[in-house]
Amino acid sequence: MAISPPVVEEFGTQLATLGWVDGLLVAGSLATGDYLPGISDLDLVALVDGPVDAARRATLVDLHRRLDAGAGSGLHLGCVYADTATALDVQVRHPTWTHGQLVQRILSGITRAELVRHGYAIFGPAPRDVFPPMSTDDVRAAAHAEVTGYWAWAARRPWLWWDPVIADLGLTSMARGRHALRNGELLTKSEAIQRAAGPAWLIGQLAARRRGESVSSPRLRTALIAWRDARRTVAQARRGIKR
Repeated sequence: MAISPPVVEEFGTQLATLGWVDGLLVAGSLATGDYLPGISDLDLVALVDGPVDAARRATLVDLHRRLDAGAGSGLHLGCVYADTATALDVQVRHPTWTHGQLVQRILSGITRAELVRHGYAIFGPAPRDVFPPMSTDDVRAAAHAEVTGYWAWAARRPWLWWDPVIADLGLTSMARGRHALRNGELLTKSEAIQRAAGPAWLIGQLAARRRGESVSSPRLRTALIAWRDARRTVAQARRGIKR
């Protein structure tokens, strides 16, 4: 089990005192052992006893804003609030704190795979006691849904790739998606960078940014490389090509 940053433990303590949060689970880079402080996101899942109504939403927004301004400043802490009654339904959207706001999102298949294969609990039940196992075919299906879902949407909007953050995320996500479709296994972001579909100079710059170095890439060239890679990967996933 990875050692959680102090802010995660503090967050868990605050959630536990609310009385209607039954557990806090760790997914993402922290679960897979690829966490880099200040670079990686903190991807968490809270198990909630019942729906998150207006009063609970207000409580969570206040809690997160205080945390983001204090112990969690710059650490990109996000959390999905899954009602235990609907947590197993992959289509249900849950209140999710991300990038300074509370939005509605599904608990993706990839996150579920991270939870049951690598995740652990800060408090409450272990992920494997909440979510069913994820076979290699389940991981392939989750990757297919992500590539042909959000990333297909993004690939139809070339202007989005002008954002260097989207370009970097797309290159690593497409490498992770191709690996999962082919092998039914998860790949960390650091591993995915080495398998990104880009020239050596760009892969080196991606790796440097992953290490926290202040390195920039040619914006237009990088955007075109990443966008074209996404279009190819989406097309391959739709045709069922695993390569």
